[in-house]
Amino acid sequence: MGHDHERVDSQDDDAALLAIEKQFNVLIAELAAVQLATSETLGRPEPRIHNMDADSLGEKYAREARAEAILADLHPIEQAIMQTPACTIGGLGVKARHAAHVLSEYWEAPVEGINWDARVIRLLVEAICMFAGTPLNRGFAIRGGRFPTNEDKC
Repeated sequence: MGHDHERVDSQDDDAALLAIEKQFNVLIAELAAVQLATSETLGRPEPRIHNMDADSLGEKYAREARAEAILADLHPIEQAIMQTPACTIGGLGVKARHAAHVLSEYWEAPVEGINWDARVIRLLVEAICMFAGTPLNRGFAIRGGRFPTNEDKC
């Protein structure tokens, strides 16, 4: 075989995917902050809207609007992650973390408590992250849940 087809396994091969990951991380961290602010209010009974003062109602709508804006900004980044091929284990780690974000409900229960299909995906994602040396969750909330702290890093 000629040397023309040899691949050098370097982070440069996945430069585009790693750049997209930086944008993904920023938006996910912002979304987590909004979710955290929202969840802090979920623990206490929320008065009915007609009983809320204007400031509380304004804050609630502002959080919802911010979350919607973040999700809108996140959509094309997620599309780019899915469409960009991974050429290195680092790039594959980006794709695995994205899959974990999309399927975050698979981490809401112990692995023994989830169905077979979810278990397969969860264990595959965790194995990829472990092999890639990529933190599964980089410390932020995902889709209303959080990875358990013992699984923050694979």
